[in-house]
Amino acid sequence: MSEPMLSVVVPCYNESANLRRGVLREMHAYLSEQDYAYEVVVSDDGSTDDSRAIVREQIADLPGFRLVENAHGGKPSAVWGGIRAARGEIILFTDMDQSTPIDQVALLLPCFSEGYDVVIGSRGLTRKDFPFYRRLGSAIFAGVRRLLLLREVSDTQCGFKALRAEAARSLFPRLSEVRRVAEAGDGAASVTGHRVTAFDVELLYLAERAGCRIAEVTVAWSNRDVVQGTIGRYVRESVEMGSQILRIKVKEWRGEYGG
Repeated sequence: MSEPMLSVVVPCYNESANLRRGVLREMHAYLSEQDYAYEVVVSDDGSTDDSRAIVREQIADLPGFRLVENAHGGKPSAVWGGIRAARGEIILFTDMDQSTPIDQVALLLPCFSEGYDVVIGSRGLTRKDFPFYRRLGSAIFAGVRRLLLLREVSDTQCGFKALRAEAARSLFPRLSEVRRVAEAGDGAASVTGHRVTAFDVELLYLAERAGCRIAEVTVAWSNRDVVQGTIGRYVRESVEMGSQILRIKVKEWRGEYGG
């Protein structure tokens, strides 16, 4: 089998409900019709439900699909685990719920021929099935973030981002969350349960500092996540993400990201 042009990394933590909707077969249905070599790496983040068993069963007859099993370290650590296993020239990471469907990658790939190193999906203003409290929270988060970092990027949080492999392997080890897990040791990262982070912001910030060319492309997005949280959880996560952005800015002020 030829080396893949595209590696799709799908982080997975307790995704049994989304998996049972057939999202992996949706990916296969689209990718198998393309004229380039691909692979899909499902990177499990120490799921405590039956996600791993479901993935194994579903990918048994899906060529090019693989499962990577990691200790629980959070989403950025899971994405990094998938990147380390990936063999493609371009690496896309996308959420299991497929709120941005895999066919939107067709909008991102041409940017690499134009010399871009990082190409990110942007949900734009129209977001189907997006609760009001999440719309409000996202607007506040984006406003605060743009005051501090990445003023030219409109949407840092869309879970649909592609990078040249060399850029991905250079940037991800520098992420605070990835470094924390690595320093704690496998399985000892003191992470419990579902954890949302602002790693996308730090990733793009590091890419910008490294001189990567970044393109932002509007993609289709409709909330398809059947694993919904509560308003209280969303508020707590928003506060935590805001504090993480402040920590990034403080690290910048202190010169911890280098000159």
